[in-house]
Amino acid sequence: MNEPEVIDEILEKTKVIAVVGISDKPERASHGVAAQMQRLGYRILPVNPMLTSVLGEDCYPTLAEIPFPVDLVDVFRASEFVPKIVEETIAIGAKYLWLQEGVMHPEAIAHAEANGIKVVADRCIFKEHLRWTAEKGGR
Repeated sequence: MNEPEVIDEILEKTKVIAVVGISDKPERASHGVAAQMQRLGYRILPVNPMLTSVLGEDCYPTLAEIPFPVDLVDVFRASEFVPKIVEETIAIGAKYLWLQEGVMHPEAIAHAEANGIKVVADRCIFKEHLRWTAEKGGR
């Protein structure tokens, strides 16, 4: 978990990001981070059962209802919800799981990794992308 080479791999290989717990409120971190990642060229798939669309994309109630492959599941939910999200991530065949700052669940992370999912936890994907881009010479 959180190995620099895994973070680099995720940022390089990911094209489609399902954002679990996204908000439609621009002042919320989930909205701002997803919007920034969308501007960087990633396809954002909002996942929130209370919303119908966010950032110009249809919003899905659950990961299982997304009708096409997802590379990365990015989680903006409380840590107590992570075990269920890990089960859904395994079920949809996503390769990567990213738990945003403040989100941790060691047992669920171990379960995800035991099922071949590469995990980053308690980190902001946008901040990591800024670091990664700077290290790669601004590409």
